[in-house]
Amino acid sequence: MKYYLTTVFLLFGFLSVACKNNGSCPDGKSASANYSKNVSAVTGGGWYKPAKTVTWQWQLSGTVNTAYAVEIYDIDLFDTTSGEIAALQGAGKKVICYFSAGSYENWRSDKSDFDKTDLGNPLDGWDGEKWLDIRSKNVFNIMKARLDLAVQKGCDGVEPDNVDVHTQDSCFNISASEMIAYNRNLANAAHNRNLAVALKNDPDQMSSLVDYYDFSISEQCNEYSECASYQPMLDANKPVLNAEYRSLYKTNGAARTSMCNDSNAQGIRTLILDIDLDDSYRFSCF
Repeated sequence: MKYYLTTVFLLFGFLSVACKNNGSCPDGKSASANYSKNVSAVTGGGWYKPAKTVTWQWQLSGTVNTAYAVEIYDIDLFDTTSGEIAALQGAGKKVICYFSAGSYENWRSDKSDFDKTDLGNPLDGWDGEKWLDIRSKNVFNIMKARLDLAVQKGCDGVEPDNVDVHTQDSCFNISASEMIAYNRNLANAAHNRNLAVALKNDPDQMSSLVDYYDFSISEQCNEYSECASYQPMLDANKPVLNAEYRSLYKTNGAARTSMCNDSNAQGIRTLILDIDLDDSYRFSCF
């Protein structure tokens, strides 16, 4: 849910970000998870695998509007009850459950499980969040516990957010290779629990991760001319679900139509939404 910030960093040349101590960086070092990027993809299981032309709705705040005639509902893992998930599934929906896999959020019920050494710089523009050291064994154990929670609640799949820490001013010198290792092992952990898993906002690593993920979620790939980066997912016959927030698309019919036509021609399933993802605005291009 933070990709438009990532893109700004990239546009200004911050292709790799060194550790910058702003007073919030940890003094110690977390125990390493020691996972390898060479791990084979878990494939062939019976988890939900959405079609390339799947329809979807994305709402992470407020009372979920269940009235849309779509196949996928992407909603918050922590804020949604098992009963609400079951009700959506009873209406024929598949439920994807959102959680952040790369940032600490100080309002989550498991916030005390993180070690001080796991936490890096605050996320610019997002109060109460800090980047995580994704190399930490403790961090990965917490993410596996979140996957277990998704199973307990009955989710069909998960949307791990903030999986591009290597491009951010996180305070940690995380390499692209370390990020690939984390993302591959996270996807395998989801599949081992019979959960579908989305690759969120990490287009520069798409080719290295496409075999491990079932679909992609993009934010503002049209606005930032990055939709072509998602072609490996489309070539694998897996859906790319995109959200655009630009006010022009809400107020200018010609601009909206042009963007939607481009998106549809690429085979990308684009929604125009409010950035708060609260269902206050929704336009579907498909």
